[in-house]
Amino acid sequence: MTSGAGTRRRHPWLAWRMWRKGRPFWGGLFTTLAGVEIALIPLGPLKVMLVQGITGFLSVLMGLVLILMGLSAWFAPNYRGFAGIVAVMCAAAALVLSNLGGFLLGTVLGVIGGSMVFAWQPHTLPTDESPPRVSLLKVRRTPPLPPKEPQ
Repeated sequence: MTSGAGTRRRHPWLAWRMWRKGRPFWGGLFTTLAGVEIALIPLGPLKVMLVQGITGFLSVLMGLVLILMGLSAWFAPNYRGFAGIVAVMCAAAALVLSNLGGFLLGTVLGVIGGSMVFAWQPHTLPTDESPPRVSLLKVRRTPPLPPKEPQ
C-alpha cells in the first residue's frame, strides 16, 4: 500500500472536536439527557413514581421523542429548527403529563437544550467576494498635517 503525501490521518481528538463544533452539540446533549430522565422515571420503583397508568406510557413516549430530537440535532443539524421547537414543546408538555416533567429536572433540561438547538447557527467561512477584514491595530496612522501659514 502506498500512502500519498496529501493523505494524513487526523488525530482522533481533533476529528471529534471538528465534528462537535459543526453541530449543536450541547443543546443535543441536554435534550437527550432530558429525554432519558423523563423516560426512566416511570420505569423506576412504584415508590418513586407519582402517577401510574396511561401517563407512564406518555412519559416514556415523550422521553423517546426528546431523545430522538437530541440525536437528530447531532446527526442532522439542518433540521435544528424543527428539533428545537419540538423538544421545547415536548418538555413543556412533560411538566403536566409526566410526573412533573421528571421532577422538574427533565423539563428544565429539555427547555434549555431545545432552546440551544433552535438558536444554534453554523459557522460560515467568508467567501472570496467579501471584503477583507481590516484590523484597527494594523492601520498605519499618518501624522497630522502642519498648520498652514497665513500669507
